[in-house]
Amino acid sequence: ISLSIGFNCVVSATTKVVNSKLKGTTEALHLLTKSNNSRFEFIFTNLVSGNTRHFTSVMGVHKAYLSSRPYRELKLRGAVVRNKQLAILPLEVISEIIEGVWNLSSDQGNLGSFIITNLRLVWFAEMNENFNISLPYLQVASVKIRESRFGPALVVESKAGSGGYVLGFRIDPSSKLHTITKEIVSMCEIYSANPEYGVEYSTTELAVLSESEPIKMEEVEEIETEDHAGVLSAYYADGQDPESRLPVYNVELGLAIEPLRGGHTLNTLWQVVPNQNANVKMQ
Repeated sequence: ISLSIGFNCVVSATTKVVNSKLKGTTEALHLLTKSNNSRFEFIFTNLVSGNTRHFTSVMGVHKAYLSSRPYRELKLRGAVVRNKQLAILPLEVISEIIEGVWNLSSDQGNLGSFIITNLRLVWFAEMNENFNISLPYLQVASVKIRESRFGPALVVESKAGSGGYVLGFRIDPSSKLHTITKEIVSMCEIYSANPEYGVEYSTTELAVLSESEPIKMEEVEEIETEDHAGVLSAYYADGQDPESRLPVYNVELGLAIEPLRGGHTLNTLWQVVPNQNANVKMQ
């Protein structure tokens, strides 16, 4: 089971307290979405009680997505102008401001100002700055000069995804109209080569993981044990004549054995191969 929700479909992202059979009373992420004229509601809870990390992540990214919309979406009658000054977006630079531009959306037209930036085109009316339009270059389909009932006009068409609007503007004189048109076309080409979506990020190289603490060598205790092999080697290294090793009777064993060499006893002979894991019982 999987679910994919685009941020463009999210109407609101909030947190709320819910009662769950699995988790009881707990805080949950509440998403209200809309797609194809249908509304959907999703509630997510964390398996770890008290963990709200995914709440802050989703809500933070959604907020960043909303703040970057002016870079990508056409806006009509938006809050883009304040006191006849453009509310400049981060990374936005104003290229030119043209006053006395007529918007030909009505029969009489509306007089206003035209602002060209490195990200978008903005026009607003002189009498009512709330009557405005913000058109990012990302949504520009074509920029042409056409004849209209008002004479030659700058015609800007938006892409179908943004509504397919046809916007007409009259700029006098004609020479200025052609100059502005060429400038807008040039700005669109520059933007297409290096688009700006309003997203800033930085990459950092992860440092090579190092040991937080130096490796401590375990102290090894050397245990010196009695060298029992020397007993056996003494017999192997002895080059005496075999006749001088004739067996003699030993009272302790009740057997005739080869005479013991100096410095050795019967106990040391039995310890030539020490047995640590088992006890040998002699009957």
